[in-house]
Amino acid sequence: MAKPSNLRSSSFANSGATPEVRLFSLPGIPEIHAGRDLVKCVIDAARRAAIRFESGDILVIAQKIVSKAEGAVVRLTAIKPSPKARSLAGRLKKDPRAVQVVLNESRRIVRSDHVLITETHHGFVCANAGVDHSNVPGNDVVTLLPRNPDRSAKKLAAAFRRRTGKRVAVIISDTFGRPWRLGLTNVAIGAAGLPVLLDLRGSRDRHGKLLSATILAIADELAAAAGLLMEKSKGSPVVLIRGYRYKPRFEPATRIIRPAAEDLFR
Repeated sequence: MAKPSNLRSSSFANSGATPEVRLFSLPGIPEIHAGRDLVKCVIDAARRAAIRFESGDILVIAQKIVSKAEGAVVRLTAIKPSPKARSLAGRLKKDPRAVQVVLNESRRIVRSDHVLITETHHGFVCANAGVDHSNVPGNDVVTLLPRNPDRSAKKLAAAFRRRTGKRVAVIISDTFGRPWRLGLTNVAIGAAGLPVLLDLRGSRDRHGKLLSATILAIADELAAAAGLLMEKSKGSPVVLIRGYRYKPRFEPATRIIRPAAEDLFR
């Protein structure tokens, strides 16, 4: 278990008491394959860790296991690369079959000089369209992003509600790079049951100054916090967050995507 610094949201916290936010890794999640009951795997892991779900809990679930459960997996042996994929692969020193999968998952290429940055069919701008070969058995297998991560999160949240009797929000997370900064951080690509953005415009700071531009990416901040416990080498793809206060809401993570007309990097 990890306990970060206390977090407080003036919009959601009650009457001056600062809530304590706690994070719990749920170890022992088995290797996930298509059709496996992911909700049961998570509930079983929580039971083994002696954790009982409470209403208001937030589960941050790594995209990789959601993709595996949904069968969003591709064998490169079945892929025939196009001339465009071969050309890009030669320049980037990549497997042309993997590059073809990236092209299949993309609306368009944003950059291709040092790394392949694309806009996915969901609207995410990220490296390799989220196509990944890490933590996947076999050398010729890659995973894709879930076809509709928000829909996946909504289905998972509903299933946890049915099976636990508790209102549990779900964030599906993935690691993304960021303009101007080194390193990867977890972000929310799917969400259900909680606000993904906290709009503070029109409120005032502690010195009484009016806030005119502050919108917090709450779902991304929660995903990033959970990422501290999602060690890839130890197979920890699920983290439970408890104590963060929010008003239940079905708000898609796609709301976080900046409109192209406002995006300085596209």
